[in-house]
Amino acid sequence: MENSYTIKVNEDFNFELSEDDISSLDILKMGNGMLHLLKNGVSYHIQILKTDFNKGLYTLNVNGNEFEISIGTPLDVLIKKMGFANNGSKNIDSISAPMPGLILDILVKEGEEVKEDDQLLILEAMKMENMITSPRNGVIKKISVKKGEAVEKEQLLIEFQ
Repeated sequence: MENSYTIKVNEDFNFELSEDDISSLDILKMGNGMLHLLKNGVSYHIQILKTDFNKGLYTLNVNGNEFEISIGTPLDVLIKKMGFANNGSKNIDSISAPMPGLILDILVKEGEEVKEDDQLLILEAMKMENMITSPRNGVIKKISVKKGEAVEKEQLLIEFQ
């Protein structure tokens, strides 16, 4: 399936969803990490407990049950298929939007020193709030987006010194 996302739940179940599959979900954002999903007449109350967008890892509570979710993007699938290592060097000098979305909040300022995994900004995409974290230690050189701005896939978000 082209442009599909691979989803692994608790290391036990694997799913493959296209962007169309995800867009067609009857899901309502309730705020504060809460979602309501209606699928085949069944109601699901979802709470996002923990996110690590850079690694594609999420912890969700669905109707009182906790699940560890990993999401692989089409790029992740291509990298794996081609046999390239996915844990490249930490000399990353910029962060681009992994998918189209809306900048909900920017948590850092230009000139601020950050450490690896520090929270940088929140990107709402595919009906989820995604915390973008720093891939390395460094100093924020430039923030290329503003709160409330719609961004395109691969649009520059933040540059490091």
